[in-house]
Amino acid sequence: MTDSSPADLRASYDRIADAYARQIYDELRHKPFDRQQLDQLAAIVGSRGLICDLGCGPGQVARYLADRGAAVVGVDLSEGMLAQARRLNPDLTFVQGDLRALTDVPDSAWVGIAAFYSIIHIPRAQVVEALRELQRVLEPGGWLLLAFHIGDEVLHLSTWWERPVSADFVFFQADEMTRYLESAGFSLEYALEREPYPAVEHQSRRAYILARKPG
Repeated sequence: MTDSSPADLRASYDRIADAYARQIYDELRHKPFDRQQLDQLAAIVGSRGLICDLGCGPGQVARYLADRGAAVVGVDLSEGMLAQARRLNPDLTFVQGDLRALTDVPDSAWVGIAAFYSIIHIPRAQVVEALRELQRVLEPGGWLLLAFHIGDEVLHLSTWWERPVSADFVFFQADEMTRYLESAGFSLEYALEREPYPAVEHQSRRAYILARKPG
């Protein structure tokens, strides 16, 4: 069971948004494996429609995809993070939203979703329901690129960069997430894992799953 609510999570990210942007915005420069996965998503989607950077934070994934010719929108729970994303990427669109209930997004709105480390804030018992919501907003044949920490634990932070927060980080096994995706109606394209990059990120193994909405 997790301890932090969506309201706690939103307030926590609002509180650290400026520090997060300073620390994280340029991280893809140091992560060639991540760039490769995003390059592939941009190439697959091409000019067919929008890719959502879901849980966009300061917008580094949206920026990377846009620079490769993708049409992009960023969505985040935290208004503080959205303010940073808009400041750093004034030419891109960022809107507030909760991936568990994307009430302002119509069915089949997006061709692709890049969800890098956003599913990690969803309790296990709610993951399939959240993935069904992502399937709803994807067009038939649309793509979901999911990245997350590998493990079985739930890490709770009460301080982050010396600021008080209440945030849970749920780690998943790759085969576990594959089952959740299949239960939500996705078909699996591939699941890959990598070791952490030293001195760049939290030292956990990472998983990347590319899945597709049938159709």
